[in-house]
Amino acid sequence: MIVPMLMAASTMLSPVAAEPVANPRPTYHFAPARNWMNDPNGLVHYDGEYHLFFQYNPHGDRWGHMSWGHAVSRDLTTWKELPVAIPETDVMAFSGNAVIDWNNTSGLGQNGRPPMIAIYTGFNPETKNQSQFLAYSNDRGRTFTVHGKVLDIGSTEFRDPKVFWHAATKRWVMAVVLAAENRVSFYTSTNLKDWTHASDFGPMGARGKNWECPDLFELPVEGGRPGEKRWVLSVNLGDSGVAGGSGGQYFVGDFDGARFTPVTNWGEAPRWMDWGADFYAAVSWNDMPAKDPRRIWIGWANNWDYAQDIPADPARGLMSVPRTVRLLKTADGYRIAQAPVSELERWRTGHKTAQRIRLGEKPVALPVTGGAVELQVEMDVGAAEHADLVLTDAKGYQTVIGVAPAANEVFIDRSRSGPHFHDSFTGRHAAPVDLKSGKVKLRVLVDQSIIELYVNDGTATITDRFFPGGGDLKWSASVRGGAATIRKLDAWTLAKPKAR
Repeated sequence: MIVPMLMAASTMLSPVAAEPVANPRPTYHFAPARNWMNDPNGLVHYDGEYHLFFQYNPHGDRWGHMSWGHAVSRDLTTWKELPVAIPETDVMAFSGNAVIDWNNTSGLGQNGRPPMIAIYTGFNPETKNQSQFLAYSNDRGRTFTVHGKVLDIGSTEFRDPKVFWHAATKRWVMAVVLAAENRVSFYTSTNLKDWTHASDFGPMGARGKNWECPDLFELPVEGGRPGEKRWVLSVNLGDSGVAGGSGGQYFVGDFDGARFTPVTNWGEAPRWMDWGADFYAAVSWNDMPAKDPRRIWIGWANNWDYAQDIPADPARGLMSVPRTVRLLKTADGYRIAQAPVSELERWRTGHKTAQRIRLGEKPVALPVTGGAVELQVEMDVGAAEHADLVLTDAKGYQTVIGVAPAANEVFIDRSRSGPHFHDSFTGRHAAPVDLKSGKVKLRVLVDQSIIELYVNDGTATITDRFFPGGGDLKWSASVRGGAATIRKLDAWTLAKPKAR
């Protein structure tokens, strides 16, 4: 959660709109019906529902009056927006998370049922103090009662708690940032009300004006020792991200219930969650169903450099699709991999496929059109300077997904993706990818104004917004400086599935 002072600093560039920009509502990404939205909050599963709370301004389409908006889903893809869950009072309700207090350690449950507990940062606009508040619900998150402040260290830069139950020590753990110090503080509690400081982590990796929105979770290691597990600590940055502006990084290590310790030789080089400009404040769901072992997170698809000025009608802001997160042991060490949740495959319709499409400098039309599509491409790029998948609108604006073998990178270039509206928006965002084999796999999700690109089974991702000039969106492919072949292409239109 960016505070107002930093927001003002990050939007000093004045937007210059050359012409109206089309911004149709997303088809399968969540956005509120209207108004401003930022960080996902309170991700929790309970009684068959996935809850997505989020930073929300009920009164306008720019940041302010921070409250917790609310939506629920039974399949992580079809969302029902509900009334505001935690409204602004004398304090704004900044970012935080929710848990199910299964053993009623807080004593706030009723009739033998566990309460849903929200822990969030209360921001006092007069004093600028940031402290942690608790609210609880006994009606499946439909209404919350504010219990009050549970942790205050007298700081104006102390925010974004992520709370979870640590089974090994039988305690609640809170990860919360000392934002301006680029640190994560860990606290423990037996009742969610009384918190004891355990340790601090950082600064390490990428530094910036602030760290924000931490998360901490354990994952099995694929390709590691039999039974190996490690903890992943994710931390977001309000600025100094890899693509400029805000972004997110992660660390891999061990956690004993009090202290996080990175693995040996982790080093200072940042490991980025996403190489694009528009994946921020990602946090994961608590209390997943017992039969579902996945770790799933979701991010805000925006960037504080231009967040308040993106085209909005009638909502300003949307979320990424929910993504599964896996942990791999590779030749380069521990790395995460991401993929859209499998539930999204129910949205596929109109399957088109093609094989051995030879590419040259003249663009070749691909068999898919429209603003809500999925493409899966297996490509031989050989020694080409670069091979491109190009999304073109009716006015000739183009967004390019490129593969550059000589540079060992995959990129999204939105320099000419639509009418200009902000000086910080245009750019080319690249992810390092080993292309020595000359082969690459791309999975592309497009939804009206967002591209989520998953490279080589999600071992690298690039998430970028784009705002086309209007009309139908069409795909083509071409190559520069050599030859390339699309060995296999699968494409679908994504449309809301019929109710079962």
